[in-house]
Amino acid sequence: MATSEYQVTGMSCGHCEVAVRGEVGRLPGVEQVDVSAATGKLVVRSTAVLDEAAVLGAVDEAGYEAERVA
Repeated sequence: MATSEYQVTGMSCGHCEVAVRGEVGRLPGVEQVDVSAATGKLVVRSTAVLDEAAVLGAVDEAGYEAERVA
C-alpha cells in the first residue's frame, strides 16, 4: 500500500473535510483518506502510487488548495 501526505489550505470545518474526502476518495486505487481541517493534513492510502496531479486536482475540485509534503 502506498501513502502520500499533503497540506491543504482553506479548510475550516467538518464539511470541508467531507468535501475533500469525497473528491479524493473517488480516485482509482484509493483505499483510505484521512483529513483534518484543524491541521490541514491530508493522508491518502492507496493500492498503488497515485498521480500527484490527480490528488491535487481532486482537492481543487473540492474547493481547496494543497501541496505535497515531502
